[in-house]
Amino acid sequence: MTLNLAELPMPITLRPAAPLSDEELMQFSASNKPYRIEQNKEGDLTVMTPLGGVGASNEGLVSAELIMWTRATGNGKSFSPNIGFRLKDGSCLSPDGSWVPIEQWNALSKDQRKGLLPLCPEFVIEVRSETDRRKAVEAKMKLWIENGAKLAWLVDPLLASVTIYRPGEPEQSLDRPDSVTATAPVAGFTLSTAELWQES
Repeated sequence: MTLNLAELPMPITLRPAAPLSDEELMQFSASNKPYRIEQNKEGDLTVMTPLGGVGASNEGLVSAELIMWTRATGNGKSFSPNIGFRLKDGSCLSPDGSWVPIEQWNALSKDQRKGLLPLCPEFVIEVRSETDRRKAVEAKMKLWIENGAKLAWLVDPLLASVTIYRPGEPEQSLDRPDSVTATAPVAGFTLSTAELWQES
């Protein structure tokens, strides 16, 4: 699939004649770096621009804190925003921060670990950037929960807020917190957020 994305306004939605397989999606993404590409359950592709300086810094801070905590505890695997998860509804999404319990990771074959991961992370963080519509990110958070995430955080530097999502519970919104501490499945993980609000 060849397309010059640089000539199109972002974000855009593409509808291939047939949904791309995991291998085709990975190849299409690799051929179109640094654009960020996700696939919904109907097979449509959403292509997003690379992040600017502030957005990339915010995303990196969140991802790094989760990865460092996971390495210290040894209780799971955390991933950078480049990961792709193939969810049970058929979509392929890439969160800004994600955590999978070590038992779930160990159950994957070597080949499965090399491709799009065929599972939903139990903990997800999404960081809203300047180009993200709030309602679109909120819809994505609900997709994570519907597909099996046990805890999901929407970190919104534009509004200086964190919204917490859990299955079967109402959303909880925190206004300009200095930090947020997680409950299960990543009980004990604390994300320092005060630095994220400096640009808001």
